[in-house]
Amino acid sequence: MHQEAVPAEAVPQQAASPRQDPPKGLLQQMEELMAALNADLSQLDADLQSSAERPAPAREDTADG
Repeated sequence: MHQEAVPAEAVPQQAASPRQDPPKGLLQQMEELMAALNADLSQLDADLQSSAERPAPAREDTADG
């Protein structure tokens, strides 16, 4: 799953939360983003590893000619 970087203005704000949480610090936001990125990369790695274990279907149009 590839996502382009979006400007901060395009990220929806969670103003509809039932309680007013204090704004998160930049470090905490970055830690949460890195954790989400790590989870995405782990899932991608697992998908790639499982697809590498399956043999590729034989294709007849791969002749060197």
